Amino acid sequence: MRLPPLLLLPLFGALCSSAVSVRPLVLWHGLDSYASDGMVQFGELIKEIHAGIFIHSIYIVDNNDDDRKACFYGNVNTQLAGVAKQLSDIPELSTGFDAIGFSQGGQFLRAYVERYNDPPIHNLITFGSQHMGVSDMPACSAWDLLCRAARGVALGAAYGAWVQDNIVMAQYFRDPSNIQTYLNANHFLPDVNNEIPGQRNSTYADNFASLNALVLLVFDQDKTVVPKESAWFGSESLPDDGAQRVLTDKTIIPMRSQPLYTEDWIGLRQLDERGAVILGTCDGEHMQMNRACWEPVVKQWVGGMD
Repeated sequence: MRLPPLLLLPLFGALCSSAVSVRPLVLWHGLDSYASDGMVQFGELIKEIHAGIFIHSIYIVDNNDDDRKACFYGNVNTQLAGVAKQLSDIPELSTGFDAIGFSQGGQFLRAYVERYNDPPIHNLITFGSQHMGVSDMPACSAWDLLCRAARGVALGAAYGAWVQDNIVMAQYFRDPSNIQTYLNANHFLPDVNNEIPGQRNSTYADNFASLNALVLLVFDQDKTVVPKESAWFGSESLPDDGAQRVLTDKTIIPMRSQPLYTEDWIGLRQLDERGAVILGTCDGEHMQMNRACWEPVVKQWVGGMD
């Protein structure tokens, strides 16, 4: 029997609604844990904005205390390989997802895009991340003994072999006064930034340029990340005369002046030239997640329909 056109409309709508779903979201925390109160609360707030969204919070160890330790201690390259396997095993993510990285979680998600991206990231959002590394180790609160211990070891021998294999924050330490040692000894950040001459991986650029959007947020009063402009692919430069740098008078090389950008080592310029790089500012110190900052970003760049 042939159904009248008006009766076909509800049937067509039901078929469409079953085929279309909210794009899932993956979160990667900073110096925290995957199921901390803050991460759980943030996920719940996103679910209030995007009803029905599937959210996965990345973990290195499926235990809150051990996962937080893994923020400070471990080999980032090994951790990334484990995360790639973790994401590929989740059926809900199989066709792709949006991703939000908090602090160091942002550059780790970017590394995932460049090295793996299977399943692929659609929109990548990072808050206060260290894309061009840090020229000082991230500061710790007075009572955070785990952080202070890791920072002390890293400051003592940032480019030593043991530190580079075991202290996470040292693996994105980029000393502008010692760039050659950084390139030789650091096995994470120079690689994902394609900074090593003769070893640049074109797949990294192809994968990164495949993003639909890259949203980079900096905290305008950030004193934890040095320089804070690393969140926008900015880095600190030494004075031309080689004089001792002064923290309050440092020179910043902005994103569009970086060789990484001008020579397009990672596909960043491709993204920017098609209008896919969005730079934003959040009021406050590092990871002070003001709702007035994050909510418009989540509304616009998360929860699209697949």
